[in-house]
Amino acid sequence: MAIQFQYNKTSLQTLEKQLKVRERALPTIKNKESALRLEVKNAKAESKRLEQLLNEKLKAYEDMAKLWCEFDPSLIKVTDVKMSIKKIAGVKTPILEEVIFEVKEFSLFTSPVWFLDGIQILKELAEVGIEQEIFNYKVAALDHARKKTTQKVNLFEKVQIPGFGDAIRKIKRFMEDEENLSKAAQKIVKSKQEKAKRA
Repeated sequence: MAIQFQYNKTSLQTLEKQLKVRERALPTIKNKESALRLEVKNAKAESKRLEQLLNEKLKAYEDMAKLWCEFDPSLIKVTDVKMSIKKIAGVKTPILEEVIFEVKEFSLFTSPVWFLDGIQILKELAEVGIEQEIFNYKVAALDHARKKTTQKVNLFEKVQIPGFGDAIRKIKRFMEDEENLSKAAQKIVKSKQEKAKRA
């Protein structure tokens, strides 16, 4: 990205302001990047933990697989998932508040005794599964924001700040050269005028 400028004081002042803005913003953006990096790491770890928990719970109920054939899956369904939003380093992330289930009435006398336990088991599995999905979304959102922030840090550090610095140096050199030429021209004119007076 070439920085466009003109060889004058106005352009010099504008570039100096732009450079100061970026130099002041860079530490903040770097802090945001490191905070996002840590949050992504934590969210990935939590997502992995929830996945392992879900797999463990599913394995624990594997021996009951034959019983599940008797279970009526229409007895329970998720009706709502209540979430809130929490900002982490300026990124809106979801937080699971509550999973609301609808349980149909069934006869305790004609249904197997374990149906109540089965409903509780399904609630636990659904809650863990939903929470894991929310953490997967959180990881994706935070990672996307981290990548954008990293790009901005790199843009400032490797392109814009050095670019503005180079442009400022070029303008200052040009203005110094112009001033030196002007002084030299004045000296030549002055010496010619003195020679003319003497002659």
